Amino acid sequence: MKHRLIMIMAGLLLCKGLAAQQSRTITLKEAVDLTLAYNKTLRINKAKIEEAAATIKEAYEKKLPEASVSGSYLYLPFQPNITMKNGTDSGSGGGPNVNQVVYGMASVSVPLYAGGKIKYGIEAAKFLEQAVKLDADHDKELITLNVVNACINLYKAYTAIGLVKENLAQSQQRVKDFTSLEKNGLLARNDLMKAELQTSNIELTLLDAETNYKLASVNMNLMMGLPEQTELVPDRSGLALPTSIKTFEDYELDALKNRKDIAALSYRGKAADLGIKNAKSNYYPSIALTGGYVAADIPGFLTITNAVNVGVGVKYNLASLWKTKTSIQQAKLKVQQLQLNEEQLDDNIKLQVNQAYQAYMLSQKKIQVYEKAVSQAEENYRITKNKYDNALSTTTELLDADVALLQTKLSVTNAKADSFLAYNKLLQVTGAINY
Repeated sequence: MKHRLIMIMAGLLLCKGLAAQQSRTITLKEAVDLTLAYNKTLRINKAKIEEAAATIKEAYEKKLPEASVSGSYLYLPFQPNITMKNGTDSGSGGGPNVNQVVYGMASVSVPLYAGGKIKYGIEAAKFLEQAVKLDADHDKELITLNVVNACINLYKAYTAIGLVKENLAQSQQRVKDFTSLEKNGLLARNDLMKAELQTSNIELTLLDAETNYKLASVNMNLMMGLPEQTELVPDRSGLALPTSIKTFEDYELDALKNRKDIAALSYRGKAADLGIKNAKSNYYPSIALTGGYVAADIPGFLTITNAVNVGVGVKYNLASLWKTKTSIQQAKLKVQQLQLNEEQLDDNIKLQVNQAYQAYMLSQKKIQVYEKAVSQAEENYRITKNKYDNALSTTTELLDADVALLQTKLSVTNAKADSFLAYNKLLQVTGAINY
């Protein structure tokens, strides 16, 4: 029994270990899809859109009839004075003895005219719904860019591990070779220690790269709703740089035409314009078609049944003559604020496009410089290695050439990844990022 329990526990620990080491290859498209489906901000936005749709429905419902039913039972502790049309007075003892009243009524009112409030309310609600949808689309683009940024960080960390491991293997082999030479008296002890020190430094670099990779994996797992322990392997198939780009002027025009936040602000401006008309509608009366039914019973005195009534009701608030002016002024100020916000947003977008475009162009130039540096570093290492093999250069020069080659390889890899991110930033600020 004891051995069986031990085997069960060992099996559970093994399963847990396998789960902790679960690996998954992830493409950029998959990462975006998973994040957009899991993201809490987008789920909140979905609720906001549903709320805006409900507001439209509520605005339409104001066209529907209003119906109410009421009834009361009243007890009269004192005898009321009742004068009949025939001259009989209850106070003189000739009238009925009344001590309770029961009545009920039902009424229906159908709005015919409300100064345009219902119409403007429906149109404004529709504009605001469109604005909320565009806000959600804008948030979706920002979240997509965050996913691209996270994927780039994961890719850079993963690639760095591969390059550093490759360099570490070469350094470890060099240490073995130097150790043999030192034992045979063909190499100074100091040179061997330099090679060992470089190996230790590369091991530290590898530890940093692995830590960065683990943090990047955890960050992406949290974004996508995956278990934190999932080991993500980036698929670089979706990280290709574009072969051509547009001019800055074209990107600026695209941004002013495609940006969702500009369109959302425009819809809010249209709703605010309707707010002015809605405020002015207070100057007009409300007209409704009315109908009702009344029944009453005063025991011993009066009974009313089948008192059906139909008519037209007119309502006008006299206070609107001096209160509406302020409401109109407030509505106009709101329109003015939205117009200024739209102008300010246009300026900010132009600056964003300029910054993103210049950043992308700079990243392209950096790639060219780093690719040239890699060629130079490879040639420098080849020449230095030949000189070292022929005793024409020192161990320090050889090790320095090796470090320079590793650094340039890391730099060109990071530059290409950063350029891909810069391009996606350019797409985002122009409203064209989509995966």
